Amino acid sequence: MLPARCAGCGTERTQLCPACRHALAAARPGPTLLPWAHAAAPYADPVRQLLLAHKERGALRLADPLGEALGRAVRSALGPRAGSAPLLLVPMPSARAAVRARGHDPTLRLAGAAARALRRAGLDARAEPLLRHARPVVDQAGLGAAERRRNLHGALTVLPRARRGLAGRQPVLVDDLVTTGASLAEAARALADAGLPARAAATVAATVHRTG
Repeated sequence: MLPARCAGCGTERTQLCPACRHALAAARPGPTLLPWAHAAAPYADPVRQLLLAHKERGALRLADPLGEALGRAVRSALGPRAGSAPLLLVPMPSARAAVRARGHDPTLRLAGAAARALRRAGLDARAEPLLRHARPVVDQAGLGAAERRRNLHGALTVLPRARRGLAGRQPVLVDDLVTTGASLAEAARALADAGLPARAAATVAATVHRTG
């Protein structure tokens, strides 16, 4: 068998080398284009490569370290409110076709890993896939911020079971990556319309927007 290579940098004989693990763990979470959404790290290598390996290449063992980073972003987004009530991590939904093609739901897996990391830190957290697509959307690649908002408006809805056993929990939207924030904004709208307003959002990474 060929030796494993680090998904972040290509170092042989390990799926996640100490240097890339440190880069992921040492990143300082902070706000994104949406002030209420915090990301654990910029979307740059090696974090970018780790996310792609988990999402597109089935490197499922990366879910735990990526989930730990997502958990830190959740705590950053909530600030002092992190321990004020039990947490409900709501992952952005993946299209059924994408889940079939990949063989797994990467965002749901990361949400579960983040909830476990938060529980290890002493917080009451669980992950629930409450959102689903209400209508088809076009591929977001290549669309600008305004086009993404139009494409996604009204695209998500909340599953009927959303209220069952969830009273008193703080909903927090979670995703692997935030680019323009259009997807998170649409998800926040859907939750609010269902009477479950999100307190914050958190992602593993955020696209770096350069100016000038």
